[in-house]
Amino acid sequence: MSGYRKLNRRSDQRKAMLRDLVTQLIIHERITTTATKAKELKRLADKMVTLGKKNTLASRRQAGQTVRTLAAGDKNALQKLFDDIAPRFAERDGGYTRIYKMGPRRGDSTEMAIIEFVE
Repeated sequence: MSGYRKLNRRSDQRKAMLRDLVTQLIIHERITTTATKAKELKRLADKMVTLGKKNTLASRRQAGQTVRTLAAGDKNALQKLFDDIAPRFAERDGGYTRIYKMGPRRGDSTEMAIIEFVE
């Protein structure tokens, strides 16, 4: 049994997709995706928040390898992670995201979910 879901993609495609999803989650703080992608994204997003809580140069570089530099207003996604999102969870030891299941998608009956940061 492997430690991650393959999501029917090659490794480079899967990594790129998860990078995009975690960046959009940081920018919008709530996204809708398939339940399987949300479960895999939860692992990655929680790791990014943990790096954000450390707030060292090394943790910024590690997070910068995963989070894309898309602008969200006056800040890019990496700045928002370290300046806004991580300080909210300073007293929390884990479980920074939650997943709500929405039911099947109309076109192909894939289970959909909303993933968001816990308040």
